[in-house]
Amino acid sequence: MSERDSTQDSADEMPKAYDSRDVEPRWYAFWEEAGLFRASDAEGDDRETYTIAIPPPNVTGSLHMGHACRTTFEDVLIRHKRMQGKNTLWLPGTDHAGIATQVMVEREIAKEGLTRQELGREAFLDRVWQWKEAKGGRIMQQLRIMGASCDWSRERFTMDEGLSVAVREAFVQLYEEGLIYRGTRLVNWDVGSQTVLSDLEVDQQENVEGELFDFAYPVSEEDGGGEIVVSTTRPETMLGDTAIAVHPDDERYKHLHGKKVKHPFVDRMIPIISDAELVDMEFGTGCVKVTPAHDPNDFATGKRHGLEEINILNLDGTLNEEGGPFQGMDRFVARKAVKAKLEEAGLARGSKKHMMTLPKSQRSHTVVEPMISTQWFVKMEPLAKPAIEVVEDGRVEIVPEEWKKTYFHWMRNIQDWCISRQLWWGHPIPAWYCPEGHVTVAKATPSACGDCGATELTQDEDVLDTWFSSALWPFSTLGWPAKTVDLERFYPTSDMETGYDILFFWVARMIVMGLHFMDEVPFRRVLLSGMVTDEHGDKMSKTRGNVIDPLDVIHGATLDELVAKAEAAGAKPRGIKHLTKNYPDGYAAYGADALRMTLLSYSPQQKRIALSMKRIEGYRNFANKLWNASRFILMNLSGTDAVASRKRPEAKALANRWVLSRLHHAVVAADRGLEDYRVDDASSALYHFVWDELCDWYLELTKPLLAEGADPEVAAETRATLVHTLDATLRALHPMMPFITEEIWQRVPKSDDAGQSIMVAPFPTAESDALLDEDAEREVALLQTAIVGVRTIRAEHHVAWATKVAAHCFVEDATDRKTLERERHLFSRMTNAEVTIVDTTDAIEAATGPRTAVFFDKGVKLVVPEVIDVAKEQERLGRELKKVDKDLAQTTKKLGNEKFIAKAPPEVVETEKARLTELTNKKTQLETALTRLA
Repeated sequence: MSERDSTQDSADEMPKAYDSRDVEPRWYAFWEEAGLFRASDAEGDDRETYTIAIPPPNVTGSLHMGHACRTTFEDVLIRHKRMQGKNTLWLPGTDHAGIATQVMVEREIAKEGLTRQELGREAFLDRVWQWKEAKGGRIMQQLRIMGASCDWSRERFTMDEGLSVAVREAFVQLYEEGLIYRGTRLVNWDVGSQTVLSDLEVDQQENVEGELFDFAYPVSEEDGGGEIVVSTTRPETMLGDTAIAVHPDDERYKHLHGKKVKHPFVDRMIPIISDAELVDMEFGTGCVKVTPAHDPNDFATGKRHGLEEINILNLDGTLNEEGGPFQGMDRFVARKAVKAKLEEAGLARGSKKHMMTLPKSQRSHTVVEPMISTQWFVKMEPLAKPAIEVVEDGRVEIVPEEWKKTYFHWMRNIQDWCISRQLWWGHPIPAWYCPEGHVTVAKATPSACGDCGATELTQDEDVLDTWFSSALWPFSTLGWPAKTVDLERFYPTSDMETGYDILFFWVARMIVMGLHFMDEVPFRRVLLSGMVTDEHGDKMSKTRGNVIDPLDVIHGATLDELVAKAEAAGAKPRGIKHLTKNYPDGYAAYGADALRMTLLSYSPQQKRIALSMKRIEGYRNFANKLWNASRFILMNLSGTDAVASRKRPEAKALANRWVLSRLHHAVVAADRGLEDYRVDDASSALYHFVWDELCDWYLELTKPLLAEGADPEVAAETRATLVHTLDATLRALHPMMPFITEEIWQRVPKSDDAGQSIMVAPFPTAESDALLDEDAEREVALLQTAIVGVRTIRAEHHVAWATKVAAHCFVEDATDRKTLERERHLFSRMTNAEVTIVDTTDAIEAATGPRTAVFFDKGVKLVVPEVIDVAKEQERLGRELKKVDKDLAQTTKKLGNEKFIAKAPPEVVETEKARLTELTNKKTQLETALTRLA
């Protein structure tokens, strides 16, 4: 299919209304079928490359507004660079998302009355793969709806064969280098998901009200008897206590150093130790119970003193055989039971409310238990050092720069990374054990133990942390460990655009792995952006009913559909009320372009992007404005030989010179904004050019130039400028609004060498497509002030457009008067006024009568006789005078301030003095006008 097959050739057949539902899927199919998204791996293609590896969404996912935002930002960057002629690669893919995917499939089989344990590991993994094939590609299709111009021929999955090879290679290399080891450490145990978590996967909920419970340990009779009182928020952990610690300088307990207490519930004598690091003499009783297997501070204390580490918990959160009489109880049930038993034994010493920090799993939302466990770890300190250096010396730039502090804090205080997870879905750890306990680590399944030669080998049952495979993403997706053409051509990648919330989870680890395995940074810039919230800055929540689904925004949805979706997601009644109150008619089909432009209108650097449906509606209106302006231009080109070319028109008419100069500003701002990752500045510049300058002014200014009887040369020049400006504007807007710009561009008359799609047309440049003309800008600004003046008088005095008025205009500068005289015909046509440019203020006074409306602004003085209601005009002028008096008082006060005069830059002082003169003159003119009316 060619582009001409998919649209009408004639501008006359351009529909009156723009329909995104027809246009968007049609053009996306064309781009994809034409292979326009593909990066070139052709031999001899030595173009500069630009590469983004997509942050892979979870294979379980469906498109949410965060994905839509990420996708839009990245697609704009890619399309911009593609139009600049670079060999662009936007590499797509999905993440296997270990915990999330396993939980989702477990829910599915639970509907059949099954558990994964009943299915068995192999059968369960078969079900996960089946589920992935059936539903896992959904989000990739949804990214297409957003307009994502990814190279789909290179799509990857973190558990495809190639990436699995890369994961095993990386694990084995790190193990052989002594950077991966197996050790017993205190870990974060997620009882709900029954797996270990990294520190970053734990939410520390602060200021949770808890209970500080005091109880006594009896000192052994052999050591003199008595008791020692300790405090705890987790009484059940006393079953794993292996010491009581006191401060070595605390006089109250020096006689107990080295003595022992008897555990009341299990057969254990517990030593009293002295430790200055753990104990604060001023807190509580000055005595601390030490549970090395269930508290990080106690674990460190246990290592210093060689204490036994007693784990009291099973993996499901119940107490094990170390729990004595409480064995089999859930941890929270055991907490109450232990307290009751201590009361019964006469050892309880009271309790009080205590504000505490509670660790909770981000996945299961259950309370996380510190637990002693044997896991696999990566030694991070030696790997972190070079990763710190590349950010310090600028080889990796973090935007916005403020996040460098966070990055350095994490990296300089880094702990070893626990990479093993107690799941079934994920990359199996490539380690095998023989009956003698030896460990063999290998890239492929070994036939015998590497230490003793035993052939009975069992593979480690754990899988790797999802973030381990994700850390290899920028180079594993390009073929590593093989030396491929893609790896050589596209690594390192250019930009990594992602959310600030995974700066350490993912970005830092990619830098670490890229430097270690490739001896080169994985990307040059890290572009961080914020979280999309509702318009009030609140997190989008299914229960609140404030979730905005991008697909509903694009395709439209009725209120019934929105409510049904919210109810299915578990929205509370107030959430349903929110929907019915705010969206009684549901959502219109705003289209992907309107949503993209809305997201681009927010600064990516904001921590919260407060999305407003009103703003989306506004950008849908912008799309319609662009469509209607294009229809007007194309209709005026019909039947002429005007075509868009890469050569800028040689304009002589003021309006044409002006629009090319304003185009210059818009193109420069858009290009700079996209280069600097200020997509909000880029989109704003083009929005205001199209709406405020192209549509509101230039198209109006061209009407007299194209009217019947106009100068043929000026008309031809104007048509050439119109088609050039439209073509350049569409090309500049294309990265942001790809669909509507393609639809219009295909209708623009062009030279034969224009190419098959706007997507591969050159992005406009200030040098080739526009021309800075300061004289034209100054002259049109003067003309605009005069035109606005007459229109303002018409509006304020309710003068119908059909009624022709007389307007007398005076400006002090003779050159400006010549400009207005030269453009008087245009001035008259745009105001429906008989315009007279006068040379003196006396002429203005002569034209002024009791019913004359007066306008003053920027040196332009206008009078329009016989239009005013005297009383209303007195009221209006009085309001304006009151405002001028207020501004005059503020400016006078500022200039009377000696500190301001002394400290402000000279140019600022001069500006204020000029303002004082202008306000004084305006006050005099307003007072004169009021006197005349009186």
